[in-house]
Formats: sequence, C-alpha cells, structure tokens
Amino acid sequence: MAATASKTAITLKGSVEIVSEFFGYSINSILYQRGIYPPETFKRINKYGLAMLVTADEGLQTYLNSILAQLTEWLTHGTVQKLVLVVAGQDSGETLERWVFDVQTDKSIGENVKVDKPEKEIMSEIQAIIRQITASVTFLPLLEEACTFDMLVYTDDDVQVPKAWEESDPRYIANSDEVRLRSFTTKIHRVDASVSYKAD
Repeated sequence: MAATASKTAITLKGSVEIVSEFFGYSINSILYQRGIYPPETFKRINKYGLAMLVTADEGLQTYLNSILAQLTEWLTHGTVQKLVLVVAGQDSGETLERWVFDVQTDKSIGENVKVDKPEKEIMSEIQAIIRQITASVTFLPLLEEACTFDMLVYTDDDVQVPKAWEESDPRYIANSDEVRLRSFTTKIHRVDASVSYKAD
C-alpha cells in the first residue's frame, strides 16, 4: 500500500480536531478579511492547500486559543449547536455582521467508532468554505467604522459554562440580508456556514 494513501477512517476525537481547527482558521480569516485587526498583525501560513493568514497578536492568540479549547471540550460531548462571530461598530455598538457556523453532531457515534470519509474530501469541502470567506469582501458592504468582534457559542441547556463566559443576547441585525456559504461534514460533525449583514 502506498505511503501516500489518504486517511479515510475518522474517530470522534479526529472529527473534533478537524472542526475545531477549521473554526480557528475561519475566525482568523474573517478578522483579516474584514479588517478588524491591521493586516500587518497577521502572518501567512499554508493550510488546506491555501495561503492562510493567522494573527501574530499574542493577546488575540491567547483569547482565541481559550475559546477553541472550550469548544473542543463541548464538541467532544456533542453539546455545541452553533458558533457565531459578531462584528460590531466600535463606537456605535451596532451589530454589522453575524458569521454563523451551525454544528450538527451525530450523537449515535461512540468515542471509539470509526466512520469512513476520506480526509482529502473533507479538506476540499473546508477549502471551499475558506475560499468563500476570502471572497466575502466582494459582496459584503464596506465596514465604514472601526469594528470589534465577539464570539457567541450556543450550547445545549444543561452545559456547565466556565465562569469567564457570560450570557449574551443573540446580537441579531435588524433588517439584514443573508448569504449561505458551503458546508462540510466529517460524517460525525456537520458544519453549515452563513453570514448575515446589515441590508442597505
């Protein structure tokens, strides 16, 4: 058997890693593309066969890593329903964009069960979403004020939430348009992406 044969068997742990890593790169990509942080604070790396930009800002790295670590735990227990990145005006506080990643988990799949899906196939599905995020600047309205971002995680009701996390309202946008992006699935987790923004 050739050493280049791609992995096709995925466990719950492997699926959680793929999803959580995808979230990390997607968040970085959105923050870069939407100019939430200066472009010079990002470094270029190769991932998913694409040139990706990730933050080199230590404070932001620490913040994102803590969110992703918590997400990984919730994904492992199948208790995450969605992850939302909210872009808001720094002065106005108004929500301008909501990037939504809906997560569906097949809870019937146990920890040591392997599902069959070529990793190459998953990577090309993820690549398609990342390309759409990169292309989003072509259809999203220009952000005319300095913006900040917030991460919202929707979980099952009975989940223990760390003290550092606080309840938030959904930060919906009144009068918004929505663009549905692609989705990907590991056969254990399925992630559907979309972005809604303030309509003119």
